[in-house]
Amino acid sequence: MTVDSPAIGKTALYNVRVFNGHGLTEPTTVVIDGAVIGTDTDGADSVDGHGAILLPGLIDAHVHLAGMESLDQLAAHGVTTALDMTTFPPEKLAALRNQPGTTDIRSAGTPIIGADGAHARIPGLAEHAVIHGPEQAEAMIAERAAAGSDYIKLVLEAPGQGGPDEASAKAVVAAAHAKNLRVIAHAASLGAYTLALDAGADIITHVPSDGQLPAQDVHRMAEERRVAAPTLVMMQGIATALGRLGFADSLASVATLYAAGVPILAGSDANTEQGVPYQPPHGDSLHRELELLVTAGLTPVAALNAATVLPAQYFGLADRGAIAPGLRADLVLIDGDPLADIHATRAISRVWCGGISYA
Repeated sequence: MTVDSPAIGKTALYNVRVFNGHGLTEPTTVVIDGAVIGTDTDGADSVDGHGAILLPGLIDAHVHLAGMESLDQLAAHGVTTALDMTTFPPEKLAALRNQPGTTDIRSAGTPIIGADGAHARIPGLAEHAVIHGPEQAEAMIAERAAAGSDYIKLVLEAPGQGGPDEASAKAVVAAAHAKNLRVIAHAASLGAYTLALDAGADIITHVPSDGQLPAQDVHRMAEERRVAAPTLVMMQGIATALGRLGFADSLASVATLYAAGVPILAGSDANTEQGVPYQPPHGDSLHRELELLVTAGLTPVAALNAATVLPAQYFGLADRGAIAPGLRADLVLIDGDPLADIHATRAISRVWCGGISYA
């Protein structure tokens, strides 16, 4: 898809069925008034939706941006907001913000990692990201806040595997919370997941690849109101690339988290990073994530909420995630019913990013 024009007018989409977070409405009219959803059809250009389904713009809760091409790939697949987990230096990130007519982003900027974990081997990252002890946490968080990070990414490993130690992890969370910043903790092993809980992370991304989450950790996730972004598409890709058999455990962990009432967010971990065993493609992989969430036991409604209203809620994006007057006009028109078959999210006929249409 390519952007038609940066101009924003008024459009009345009539005869569309709207996904409202619970189901589909009867055919109705939705007004795009500039960059937001309006109510007044006067002076609007009319577009007949022919009974197609209108979704809120999709939100990918875990990506790694490569540049403007990443934004356009995401937008072409109906992903109108991307929550980036690593982009540095700050100048590179700043150039990707507030781009009209394509995917809108929020970002952690530079993550915080350990000196000897797997992420320290990503080219160029270690010199900017390593924490050596809890006494560094406050300054590192201050630096990221000053650089515009919207939240903090903390990369944890199982104890003894080269990630930040427990004292450092707790200090990072405390310093971030003192500045009203959420902490998203990478935890792809059982030990790292428990550490993320102990440290007080708000959102835990990935699920363990070395076994199912124990009942006590699932209980803590629910009782302590933590949020999970399991990135199943990445966990499956790594299992396949490395010849592991643990993906069934990843699916089972998501099933138990969902059954316990833990909020589940859809994130693909899309990336083009060298040294990473699997690179989910930007945009397309979020649709695969929705399919895998349904395989894990989520209903299609829950899967769609995992890519719309829930990431908006848990990342503090009050202006999007649903279709309602006053919210940002991020919209995806699809042919087919994703409540009957989640694969229908791929049948995109039109996308609007902040009121600007893609052809």
